[in-house]
Amino acid sequence: MTPHTSYARLARPLAWIVLVLAAAFGAAYWWLLGRPVDLPDSPTAKIACVSYAPFRFDGETPFDPHAFVSPERIDADLKDLSTRFDCVRTYSMSQGLGAVPEIAGRYGMKVLMGVWLGRDLAANEREMEQALSAAKRDARNLRGIVVGNEVLLRRELSEKALAGYIERMNAATDVPVTYADVWEFWQQHPALAKVTDYVTIHILPYWEDEPVAPQKAIRHVADVYQRMKAEFPGKQVMIGETGWPSEGRTRRDASASLVNEARYLREFLNYAATVDMPYNVIEAFDQPWKRDLEGTVGGFWGIFDVQGRPKFAMSGPVVEEPRWTWAIGAGGIGAVLFLAGGILRRRWHGVGGAVSLALSGFATGTALAAHARLLVFACRDALEWTVGIAAGAVAAVTAFTLARAIAARLAAPMNSADIAPPPAQRQFWGIAWTDAFTPQRFLWMFVLALYGILMVFNGRYRDFPIGLFAVPSIGFLMLAMLRTRERPSMPLLEERLLAIWLVMLGAAVVAQELGANAVAWGWLALNLALALPVLLAWRKAAT
Repeated sequence: MTPHTSYARLARPLAWIVLVLAAAFGAAYWWLLGRPVDLPDSPTAKIACVSYAPFRFDGETPFDPHAFVSPERIDADLKDLSTRFDCVRTYSMSQGLGAVPEIAGRYGMKVLMGVWLGRDLAANEREMEQALSAAKRDARNLRGIVVGNEVLLRRELSEKALAGYIERMNAATDVPVTYADVWEFWQQHPALAKVTDYVTIHILPYWEDEPVAPQKAIRHVADVYQRMKAEFPGKQVMIGETGWPSEGRTRRDASASLVNEARYLREFLNYAATVDMPYNVIEAFDQPWKRDLEGTVGGFWGIFDVQGRPKFAMSGPVVEEPRWTWAIGAGGIGAVLFLAGGILRRRWHGVGGAVSLALSGFATGTALAAHARLLVFACRDALEWTVGIAAGAVAAVTAFTLARAIAARLAAPMNSADIAPPPAQRQFWGIAWTDAFTPQRFLWMFVLALYGILMVFNGRYRDFPIGLFAVPSIGFLMLAMLRTRERPSMPLLEERLLAIWLVMLGAAVVAQELGANAVAWGWLALNLALALPVLLAWRKAAT
């Protein structure tokens, strides 16, 4: 028995295993997302303070110089928030937010009033003037004044310039004045503590330079808080921002998910109940405009969604995706469509081909459901929706054409003794491609390599579109596995170069994540699945 004959006998069983696993993984993935996850209960549904920004509806952004939030809108928001929070933190005095202190007082709430500072000195002056007026007018409603938020982190002001603004505010009011920044920047600029009444630090385990897993996040917060208290003896230390995102990419082992947001907030409130610690949670409402700055994850730090609905309860199990049955339904629809379309004009007989088509359709449907879910959270405008939907449609067409070819091979009689000549070349766009499938494979290799470059060199805020690329990657791998009776042709030079790049880029993503990110390993697996058929064909054709 020759090595080729041995492999030919194993190819079909291996292909069946891959196909069944792909369909089973799709079902299991969505089933797990729909399972209730037991979490520790919060000791209370009341929270001391929460960040408040009203820019949560379509098209709303604080970067719009003409944006204005009406007092009526703020009144409605604070009335609702007053049932869960004793205090709100703002970040700016402009665009109508200067009305927050007075309105909050109507509902017995206190305000950490924010003064936004940046490079624009004229805008800084307007912020300061409005804040000074509000400090005199609404002092009874203020818990503190936060002069500047992460302006040192953004490198928009020097420490000396920032200290000048803080001292000016402190001299004009008896309300406690502070500055807020990530805790490492307080370590780098400890002199600011001399001009502030207290120290306000941000501890966001997800965003740390060394991301912290959600299971270890509260221990990290406690350690950092105690360290900062030790570094600033005699000063009160407040946690000005802490929280966890419900959607977005995984950073190493810090996974953004609804379950992890609920886990973090409940565990944080349990911890906060055991220490004398002022704190503020980020944030009240999801802020879609932040996706322009931080990708998908930026828009989903809210305790409430954009409609003001709580995203999770403070006790009992939490479900990541209550609509998971729709994804299983999408798999079922995919199975029916692939089966119906695949049996037309077929050149094979038997149950095997039909089962193959149904499994391919189910796996494709569940994968594209994951792609659709990502679009729901990630897309910011009509262009992104159009590109995302078009990519999904191309993936579906690719999957169907591959499913037909795979079914034909799985259903055809076994005859591995003969090796057929290479597939006849076909002309597409003036290029002599290896066969009819090569243009599709080249397209997906090119797109995956392009996205891989973005992931490696600018990937901090980019999602992993696993569902989209799983469809062609697994399909082309299976087709290559089943081409046991065809002598491989030498792939095009461009294909060979792309295959090498896919392997390197996929490995680079795993290395950047220090191997701790399971999603990054899945990304590497998809890169390998698309690259290996080309690399193996190159090797065989060269010998």
